[in-house]
Amino acid sequence: MKLDNKKTLLVGFAFLAICSFWQLYDNIVPLILKYVFNVGDTLSGVVMSLDNIFALFMLPLFGALSDKVTSKRGKRTPFIFVGTILASVFLILLPITATMRTLVGFIIALLLVLVSMSTYRSPAVSLMPDVTPKPLRSKANAIINLMGAVGGIIVLGLIKFLSPKENDGSYLTLALAVSFIMLLALVVLLLTINENKLVEERIQTEKEWGIAEEVEEDEETGTASLPRDVKKSLTFILLSVSFWFMAYNAVISAFSKYATEVWGMAGGSYAGALMVGSVGAIIAYIPVGAISSKLGRKKVILFGVTLLAACFAAGALFKTPNAGVYALFLTVGIAWASINVNSYPMVVEMCKGSDIGKFTGMYYTFSMAAQVVTPILSGFLLEHVGYWTLFPYATVFAIIAFVTMFQVKHGDSKPLDTKKGIEKFADMDVD
Repeated sequence: MKLDNKKTLLVGFAFLAICSFWQLYDNIVPLILKYVFNVGDTLSGVVMSLDNIFALFMLPLFGALSDKVTSKRGKRTPFIFVGTILASVFLILLPITATMRTLVGFIIALLLVLVSMSTYRSPAVSLMPDVTPKPLRSKANAIINLMGAVGGIIVLGLIKFLSPKENDGSYLTLALAVSFIMLLALVVLLLTINENKLVEERIQTEKEWGIAEEVEEDEETGTASLPRDVKKSLTFILLSVSFWFMAYNAVISAFSKYATEVWGMAGGSYAGALMVGSVGAIIAYIPVGAISSKLGRKKVILFGVTLLAACFAAGALFKTPNAGVYALFLTVGIAWASINVNSYPMVVEMCKGSDIGKFTGMYYTFSMAAQVVTPILSGFLLEHVGYWTLFPYATVFAIIAFVTMFQVKHGDSKPLDTKKGIEKFADMDVD
């Protein structure tokens, strides 16, 4: 069994569009709130958690809805089409309302763009496991995350060179550029991916290799249910997802302010460190996918969480943005790649094919719940205790994530039944 790298790369354009949007959103919205509208760090954290609050109920909802859709374009593509177009349009309203200095208009634009993103995020992410056989999903997810990182690093480059010198909210050029990237990615996806055909090919491949799904049918309801030990593993990995997002998102969502306030990095210069982190992830994604296939997903995740905790602990020691900061973020990128490549495939490994959207929504419910809490909690500490709390805060939650992840016993890729894969050649005559 071999992964179709080209197909996976093309599927990844949906994730490239998503990551391009969030890279811009996470970097400019905190600055607009702080320097244009003079919003305090705690309240800013509340605003920054709005997308995650919407995600708590909208991502599971639209993930499950997409499981039930049947159309000529497939289950997920219609959601991706509509959501991308709406989000790319509403994104442009953010800098327009910021330069007009209308907070109400800015919040309305914020709500519109966040709702648009929430309608298609789960369907877009579900597309990869829909078209990829289970044993290949870590490798495929490496490529998907690589595409996301490419989108993120492109936007960081745009931020670095197109950000205004003064924090006056004039980000219209940036917003237009990112909207164009999102629409271009959508066009590529629509022109190259036949979702229904690829899903049929995946189902046929899994049948040929005798890959059984780890679910049972409930005799009373007729719905799929998980064995008790698998449910336990699912619970622990979802908790782990929450904890490492508590750590990582705290740093990423507050880094533009931290770098400005603590390290005195003016304009968009802070984006250089984040860009290096994205480069680290890009370098690591493909090797991590290959290593995970050999060593197992859980071991690689535990390595990544350990490395992440060590990096955040070291981050607290830097007082100026020297070369060590860039080396640190390069390592953070490697650590995050080790976690991200494997965590989502471990979750969907435990479900049946018709529930992929539902389990994707479940994964995002826990990751977003963490991202609702962490900007508010870390924002409170930044404002009332001091900016020095950011990296220690992240370190603690990374350590907790290691403890819960250690309890996970299911979700690793299973060895292939090679007899099933070659049995169709069994009756061939050999001269």
